[in-house]
Amino acid sequence: MELNQVSIAEGLSVQDFKKAYLKPKTPVILKDFIKPESPAFQKWNYEYFKSIAGEHTVQIFGKEETSMDRAASAPVDKMTFGDYLDFIQKEPREKRLFLFNLMKLKPELMHDVQYNDVTGGKVLQWLPYMFFGGEDSSTRNHFDIDMSHVFISQFEGIKRIWLFPNQDSPLLYRLPFNFHGLVNLKEYNIKKFPAIQYLKGYEAVIHPGDTLFMPAGWWHFIQYETQGYSVSVRALGSWKERLLGFRNMTIHKSIDDLLRKIFKDKWFDWKIKKAHSNANKSIKKLERKK
Repeated sequence: MELNQVSIAEGLSVQDFKKAYLKPKTPVILKDFIKPESPAFQKWNYEYFKSIAGEHTVQIFGKEETSMDRAASAPVDKMTFGDYLDFIQKEPREKRLFLFNLMKLKPELMHDVQYNDVTGGKVLQWLPYMFFGGEDSSTRNHFDIDMSHVFISQFEGIKRIWLFPNQDSPLLYRLPFNFHGLVNLKEYNIKKFPAIQYLKGYEAVIHPGDTLFMPAGWWHFIQYETQGYSVSVRALGSWKERLLGFRNMTIHKSIDDLLRKIFKDKWFDWKIKKAHSNANKSIKKLERKK
């Protein structure tokens, strides 16, 4: 596997961003997507969050390897938001809050983040999600089901993110009718998953104030280098990508849910075999090109 560093940009015009990154679908770390004068940088911290929403009960997500047979992972626990924030600060924890809409719970927080919308108005600023995690937490390797562009902004801690273009899905052992792959990219057996050695992707390390632009359909494996949290907003892709996203969220997910209920483990076993078969076909194609 070969990883190149994601480039860093600042002060881009809308025209420059679209030409250099949006249209060619190239990841980039933006240093000023969140305006530095945003009140969030001064107001937000764990104690503040605990004071405004500490008693709210949240669903906790753990290692996703335990739910590889389905599109969405199931929560593993519940606790109050305040207890969770204390929990992740004590020591490395494999526990995350996934798509947590704190800003819907506390709408006043919306005013604390000001965006430098380099898309020219395509960013859905009214639909932000927050992601919290303990040190050493990670997501499974996946691409977003809705096929939107994603801007993920770090506010606390450090994240390391590996990115791969969607056309490399077979090399990532994508499961049919799902949007994730079989392989844990931090701990994998090259003999079992030989296609991984053919991967060429990007690595981004984001710190507070940084925003990673992830183009629609790009695979991403997110790792919490420290405990922390980020805010993500989306921008709609092309009409083709929107239709693919609609298909993913309706037809493909429904088919997968139905066949999993009917055939149970046999359906997952078929998907595993198909993922390996597709990967082996891709390896043969690449070897012929050498």
